[in-house]
Amino acid sequence: MTATATSIADELSQVSDHWSPRVVARVNDQYVKVAKLLGELVWHAHPDEDEMFLVVKGRLRIQLEDRDDVLLGPGELFVVPRGVRHNPVAEDEVHIVLVETVTTAHTGDVVVPGTVPVERQLQAGGRPA
Repeated sequence: MTATATSIADELSQVSDHWSPRVVARVNDQYVKVAKLLGELVWHAHPDEDEMFLVVKGRLRIQLEDRDDVLLGPGELFVVPRGVRHNPVAEDEVHIVLVETVTTAHTGDVVVPGTVPVERQLQAGGRPA
């Protein structure tokens, strides 16, 4: 079996819908996902999981409840601690990599019409669970 590398740029080029993460790899009990963001998602929290945002392209503002906003540019990352209510905001299109525990729900403790179940995130990336 030949090992192959994953190109983040290639994976992002296959993402067409904003706020629809695509699983591109699994490391133990963590999914590595790519996504394109534009506008706002929704205020939410992940009660039991941290969530890592790494900006590949663009600028992302992460609003945090009872804390200052975090501003991220290309090459910068931020980990939202478990239980912290947050809302990602992209004034212009942003390309990101997410690292999340396999149990992390897309919009955490909130379900909205744009919530993407992990099964669909796996299908988009074509990766086995």
